[in-house]
Amino acid sequence: MILLDHQFKQALPIIDKIEEAGYEAYFVGGSVRDTLLNKPINDVDIATSAKPNEIKKIFQKTVDIGIEHGTVMVLWKDETYEITTFRTESTYQDFRRPDNVEFVRSLKEDLKRRDFTINALAMNRNGEIIDYFNGQKDIEKKLIQAVGIPEERFFEDALRMMRGVRFVSQLNFDMETETERAIQKHHALLEKIAVERIQVEFLKLLQGSGRQKGLELFIQTNLYSYCPGLNKHKGELKNFAQLDCSIDNSLIAWTLLLHFLKKTTDEAEAFLRGWKCSKKEMTQVKLALFALNHRLKKPFDRQVLYQTGLEIALDVETMIGCLGFAVDVEAVKKMYEELPIYTKNEMKINGNDLQTVLNQKPGKWLGELMTEIESAILKNEVSNESQELLKWVTNRYKLED
Repeated sequence: MILLDHQFKQALPIIDKIEEAGYEAYFVGGSVRDTLLNKPINDVDIATSAKPNEIKKIFQKTVDIGIEHGTVMVLWKDETYEITTFRTESTYQDFRRPDNVEFVRSLKEDLKRRDFTINALAMNRNGEIIDYFNGQKDIEKKLIQAVGIPEERFFEDALRMMRGVRFVSQLNFDMETETERAIQKHHALLEKIAVERIQVEFLKLLQGSGRQKGLELFIQTNLYSYCPGLNKHKGELKNFAQLDCSIDNSLIAWTLLLHFLKKTTDEAEAFLRGWKCSKKEMTQVKLALFALNHRLKKPFDRQVLYQTGLEIALDVETMIGCLGFAVDVEAVKKMYEELPIYTKNEMKINGNDLQTVLNQKPGKWLGELMTEIESAILKNEVSNESQELLKWVTNRYKLED
């Protein structure tokens, strides 16, 4: 029996109300697995024998977030809970979505359709574990094993192959032989899956404590062949797999990967676009890659640190450590604190001032001069005071008679 932590206790009224209405309800999936692994839990998911319309009668505030698949969101005391009806699924024509979902009253039938034994666990309100598929034994053995016949699970949803490899990395587990063979045999099914869904699993894989093991399996099963921009980089991926340090955010993950793939900043954008990254993420990763390339040759200077910003610069310093170079976080922080400006908007001079003092019409020269002044401020060639800046400009650009 498991001692329920506060997140489960908070959700107990949901379980109780469903049971009071005459239905079964259990905590299921990742929250149960992570509790058994003594890991912090994120979302608490609840499965029930009550059908969606029955759940909507039990609770006053609900939102239909996936009602065709049996999921209703319940709003309870400023918290939200996803309640999903026990279900079975028919054939999967596109290797992603079931052709038909049938609601059932059996917990075992519901757990049977889940991906891996460690996720096919349920827990009742008293902390008792319901385990029909030896998930607890696989947790003890540190094993990722498909529920039932692996091929069937991967034909239902081909993303499960990526999820399996991701769990190897995230939990630092091994993969059961038949499950691995099924991925090796059917890895090409990954082509049927949207890149956005693959990206989520891939980034978690890159950030796992067992990344070396996970990446080696990712390569060995040929899943990498069906991921954007990786098909011709088996050797580089193997080198990346040997990297012995923790990667704790997606910016570090993408930047270090691009470094090992030997991508330029221009090539990085096309690569990240292939992975359906957002414009913001592409901009930040390109900036980090530029800063990393600079930092591999010499320490940060004011100009690069100004362009990069402190947050990305500190991530770059982490990457430098990952690559086996000496790190100096305090020096980076000190240099950043001493910057005379942090953005162009902080400059005590603007385009109108320059047009007036130089008696010139607007043009390309204006942007170029502002950039030159910005650089001069950063190099301490002139202080960021309006009179000093105007004097610097007039001395540098004498007006013609």
